[in-house]
Amino acid sequence: MSVESAKGFLAKYKADEAFAKSVNEAKSVEEKKKVILGAGFGFTQAELNECRGGELSDADLDAVAGGSYVCTTDTHCSTN
Repeated sequence: MSVESAKGFLAKYKADEAFAKSVNEAKSVEEKKKVILGAGFGFTQAELNECRGGELSDADLDAVAGGSYVCTTDTHCSTN
């Protein structure tokens, strides 16, 4: 797991519409993890947040406000 992997994930997510769609269409955290791991990325939520400048996305804020739990293990988390 690494910040470099998280950076690579974010770059691919922004540049590859099909990849972003596959991440977004995953129905559960476990499915999202499979997509992300299958693409060769491994990072913690903290590493992903570091790459984002420590800011929460709108989806992260919605998850917190709605009381849902986005990441179950603090690894290989979704960017929804």
